[in-house]
Amino acid sequence: MHSMILPARGARLQYVERPDPVPGPGEVRVKISACGVCRTDLHVVDGELSNIIYPIVPGHEVVGRIDAMGDGVSDALLGTRVGVPWLGSTCGRCPYCREGKENLCDDPLFTGYTRDGGFATHLVADARYCFPLGEHGEDVELAPLLCAGLIGWRSLVMAGHGRKLGIYGFGAAGHIVAQMARWQGRDVYAFTRRGDIEAQRLALSLGACWAGASEDRPPAELDAAIIYAPAGPLVPLALRALRKGGRVICAGIHMSDIPSFPYNILWGERQIVSVANLTRQDGTDFLKSAAKAGVRTHVTVFPLDQANEALARLRDGRLVGAAVLKP
Repeated sequence: MHSMILPARGARLQYVERPDPVPGPGEVRVKISACGVCRTDLHVVDGELSNIIYPIVPGHEVVGRIDAMGDGVSDALLGTRVGVPWLGSTCGRCPYCREGKENLCDDPLFTGYTRDGGFATHLVADARYCFPLGEHGEDVELAPLLCAGLIGWRSLVMAGHGRKLGIYGFGAAGHIVAQMARWQGRDVYAFTRRGDIEAQRLALSLGACWAGASEDRPPAELDAAIIYAPAGPLVPLALRALRKGGRVICAGIHMSDIPSFPYNILWGERQIVSVANLTRQDGTDFLKSAAKAGVRTHVTVFPLDQANEALARLRDGRLVGAAVLKP
């Protein structure tokens, strides 16, 4: 097999040949056909997440087919197209797992972070945490659904039922959630970097009623705002755009420090909440809803060995929609 490995914090990924992985009990090996490039991969590469053991293979928006199974996995799964998400496994024992909150598990594994991920031709995954994808849709278009879509869905649910929804950071997650929100009958207000005309055009083409810079005030007060960009200064900007009783959802696993802000923009029972990981139920619910909503992803495809270029373009804001690696 071939992989793009991260040898050390902040290093360039290296294209290497490795022995084919062998699935253990309860595991499957997936021959990868597409893997999305997520902002969390940047946090892994840049060492902004703790407890990384190097070398590691990033990537957690994986689409492929099962080509080998470990003990305890049904032979009927051979050849099945599956998605492998960020949540790689959970302990099943901690209080959070017992309460049905596996996204908060005390002892989880995460694909592309604490176990090797999808910037490769093959990976091994826990069979219980893979999502069956069926045969509808192209692999490269499905890949961003496995994190940008899943985390986007969880954040959209946490936004409540308000009609006026702000989306800060209109990249991979934003352009998927905008489609889901429009399908639900919401009004979408898209916030981008100042001058990012292409992202604003994409937002408007997907049904947003307004698109502007993050520093701009929208033409109406928002019921909720979801922040996908990892920029703490967006939090007070989003609070200022909210109505009383509104909610700001911080959807990233990492964010720069939130600056101090006056209490009066929080007062009025406004809330700030965060999204942590996902549950398997999130995946099941989202994939069904995305199919009904006819969600289409806008992707730029890169060969596997150009993962560094894909990451650089994501870091610099030079992507519209999502990047996907194809082995």
